[in-house]
Amino acid sequence: MKAPILYRVAAILLILFAVAHTLGFSQPPDPKWGADGVVASMRSLHFDAQGSNRTYWDFFMAAGLSVGVLYLFAGILAWQLGSLPAETRSRLRGVAWALALAFAALTVVSWIYLFITAVVFSGVVTLCLASAAWLSRSRP
Repeated sequence: MKAPILYRVAAILLILFAVAHTLGFSQPPDPKWGADGVVASMRSLHFDAQGSNRTYWDFFMAAGLSVGVLYLFAGILAWQLGSLPAETRSRLRGVAWALALAFAALTVVSWIYLFITAVVFSGVVTLCLASAAWLSRSRP
């Protein structure tokens, strides 16, 4: 498979990941989890954070939305890498490998702390990005 196709596949998966993450994390937890008390506490406990009145729920929402924005950015970046001429992709191999390694790290984090859907999405994205970075290396 060619690098541009792999970057496009990764981009589409990342945009789907961004949408699914943003919609999923902001849903109320399943009542079977027994987290109602925790969520209520996160929403009700107010404190001063550098002059702003915040709750732990505010920090939770900010972190979740930030992840969604970063997935979207990574998707756009992957799409753009797939649009570049081969010589330009070769010159940007540091960026390409940094993106692939970041998603390899996210795959490990997902494996340790999350669930199978996040592991599979992160793993497939990592595989696409690493393969595309490898295929984009300069050739004599």
